[in-house]
Amino acid sequence: MRGGSGQVGQYGKGRTRIANADAETQRAENANAPKIPDLLKRIGGLFAPHRTALIVTAILVIVSAGLSVLPPLLTKQAFDLGLFPKGGPDVPVLVQLVSLMILIYITSAALGVWQTWLTATVGNRVMGALRIRLFGHLQKMELAFFTRTKTGIIQSRLQNDVGGVAGVLSNTMSSVLGNTVTVAAAFVSMLVLSWQLTVVAVILMPILVIAQRRVGRVRAKIATKTQESLSDMTAITQETLSVSGILLAKSFNQQGAEIGRYTAENENQIRLQVRQQMSGQWFFAVVQIFLAIIPAVIYLCAAWLILHSVPVTAGTIVAFTTVQARLMFPLLGLMRVALDLQTSQALFARIFEYLDLRPAIVDAPNAHPVHASRLGKVEFDDVVFSYPDAGLDTPPTLKGVSFSIEPGQFAAFVGPSGAGKTTVSYLIPRFHEVTGGRILFAGDDIREIQQESLVANIGIVSQETYLFHATIGENLRYARPDATDDELEEAARAANIHDTIVSFPDRYDTVVGERGYRLSGGEKQRIAIARVLLKDPRVLILDEATSALDSISERVVQQALDAASRGRTTIAIAHRLSTIVSADVIFVVDGGRIVERGTHEQLAAADGVYARLYSEQVTQR
Repeated sequence: MRGGSGQVGQYGKGRTRIANADAETQRAENANAPKIPDLLKRIGGLFAPHRTALIVTAILVIVSAGLSVLPPLLTKQAFDLGLFPKGGPDVPVLVQLVSLMILIYITSAALGVWQTWLTATVGNRVMGALRIRLFGHLQKMELAFFTRTKTGIIQSRLQNDVGGVAGVLSNTMSSVLGNTVTVAAAFVSMLVLSWQLTVVAVILMPILVIAQRRVGRVRAKIATKTQESLSDMTAITQETLSVSGILLAKSFNQQGAEIGRYTAENENQIRLQVRQQMSGQWFFAVVQIFLAIIPAVIYLCAAWLILHSVPVTAGTIVAFTTVQARLMFPLLGLMRVALDLQTSQALFARIFEYLDLRPAIVDAPNAHPVHASRLGKVEFDDVVFSYPDAGLDTPPTLKGVSFSIEPGQFAAFVGPSGAGKTTVSYLIPRFHEVTGGRILFAGDDIREIQQESLVANIGIVSQETYLFHATIGENLRYARPDATDDELEEAARAANIHDTIVSFPDRYDTVVGERGYRLSGGEKQRIAIARVLLKDPRVLILDEATSALDSISERVVQQALDAASRGRTTIAIAHRLSTIVSADVIFVVDGGRIVERGTHEQLAAADGVYARLYSEQVTQR
């Protein structure tokens, strides 16, 4: 038992270190959070495309709010002129007044339905546009952003944070405008009815407003912590409930540890949700008590006024208490909206933090497409590169790397693990930006080429093949959505996978499962090769494309790779040196530098790093 506890303890410590690193990243993001005035301005800007609908909504709200204060005034007339006039009840007048009140109620209800539809439509349109804008912005971020940020946290920003502001986007404008107009109209009506009673009704309002602001600040802090906890829960779910995560947990018998980690965060989430829901409840309880006792206080004050010869009729008292309710409840609504806005500021700030992130790699103002006449040539000129999140004391990953690959050549990069081979392949399509030197593609510095044009001419087959949970045909068409069935079959034949596909009952409509787990490693890799062939790039990068395969699958995939390489500039990052012995040129990378270059025969005879690596692999066989 002790051994097991120790393993879990070490596991937990590792997770704690990661959590601490994530907290540092979160603090750095919060430091760049938008200021509240700018935040409110930007939130308002989200509604700009919907001006017409907002104007119509505003008119409906104002009319509805105006109508809402008429029934209490009609009630006064009903009491004073219809029910208790000096000569007895006046039924015709009472019928007219009651009919008018009914008409107002029906009209208000119809306007309310129309207003609700408009606000719901605008709110959800704005939320949808915000989600698309955030998703599109994240698509532009450099690769380094995704290597240092958990996928679950990114998903949480898109789902939990944007979803969390849905109610504010849908209801705030109409609620604020409607309640404001209602409060203003009710206040004026109260003054007209009795200014003395109005003073009594609103004397404590400033105290409630001050209390509301303090409660709002507390709720905003709790909302931030709640969303951070939701992000962590989403990250845990994404990591552990994927196929890869489940396999890892089962392989190391860590299901209990994962359940424990999720349980701990779930308890934290429950506590925060309870705190968020309870924060301000005492405030609203006091407000509701205040609203409940005000009518009784009004009756006492009315009696005092009557005793002091101030003319106050029964109709005035009934109308005043009714209008007072029309004032207090919208005022309570405004306070709730103010609290919601203060709470949602934290969510909007988290969303705008991501929208304000500037991609580290963007097109230059004068960027141009790749020159077709010089396609296929790749050059590194004294390239130095350090990963963006590397420490200041960490040496560069690449140190003064220079080489040239001619169009149509098959070039291979070999060397010990961690030497910088894969980094070379990531720099060519500009997934990372060089720290020093330059990379030339088709004769031009890649920083002067439009990224879309650059990537369009490069195909990549990596060791970790990614397939969507979709059909084989859909996965292939990811490279070219307009590809015909014949073109799909041609690419699959070239990748030596067509016969395997047609042996499945659903052929090209076969669903491959999450990350292609229903297929073997060799089948996934050949589908990935077919996908690249469908793209038809002029430069093909093979990043250890066969290193994870058994010998039989490797031979089949290697045949597909050989076919894919014909007529293209091919850059292979190789672990198994047997796959690149026929390369036109081999570059040996060690310690971030190219230490040897030449053909297989030349390097084997040189008795250097390559010869040692090749000898070790031959011996291992």
